[in-house]
Amino acid sequence: MPRTSAGLLPFTTAKGVTRVFLGRMGGPAWGRRPRAWTVVKGEYGDGDDPLAAAEREFLEEIGIAAPPGPRLDLGEVRQSGGKRVRAWAVEADPSLAFVSSNLVTMEWPPRSGRRVSFPEIERAEWCEVDRARELVVAAQTAFLDRLVDAVAR
Repeated sequence: MPRTSAGLLPFTTAKGVTRVFLGRMGGPAWGRRPRAWTVVKGEYGDGDDPLAAAEREFLEEIGIAAPPGPRLDLGEVRQSGGKRVRAWAVEADPSLAFVSSNLVTMEWPPRSGRRVSFPEIERAEWCEVDRARELVVAAQTAFLDRLVDAVAR
């Protein structure tokens, strides 16, 4: 069974320019890799409410509660590793900022027996949608396209 994640994509539009709030994944596995940015998201299990999981993960990974307001369902994508990601957009105040992320512990370097903790999200920031397309995990560009289409209506 493929892993599933749910996330929130805060956005703001001013003077015809849409910006989104993305997180950069932390830890040595992401290092200098391109496309290390993501919709702020996390895994959920069978029987869990995906939207509730998205809001929980936003709090854990950004350090503040998810922005209030109506959620715009952006649907689901399948990433190259098989993970299914479901996302919602929410219009947010542009003063939204990263506070801190929860930590994850993993063996690093691999097979070393050494356990190290890293922030799940090392930073988060606003960027214009066109720039976001270059930064996010490739499959997540579909969320950006769906958001732009929705905002244009």
